[in-house]
Amino acid sequence: MLVLSRKQSQRIKLGDSIVITVVRVAGDKVRLGIDAPRDMLVLRDELEPHAADASLESLEVEVAAGELASLARSA
Repeated sequence: MLVLSRKQSQRIKLGDSIVITVVRVAGDKVRLGIDAPRDMLVLRDELEPHAADASLESLEVEVAAGELASLARSA
């Protein structure tokens, strides 16, 4: 793990398309701004299991729709 110290308004660049900016530091909280491509998922770590569940649900819907299409073709 890389650990960096940054002051307010300073930035960290990840690759060519992601920029993290320290927006505000107040007490024990740090507010970050993240600029990333729209197609990239940016998610807080504590929400990750919930997102995985949502991905599975959307996959189930896609599979069900595919099965429905194949049933329609065979009818």
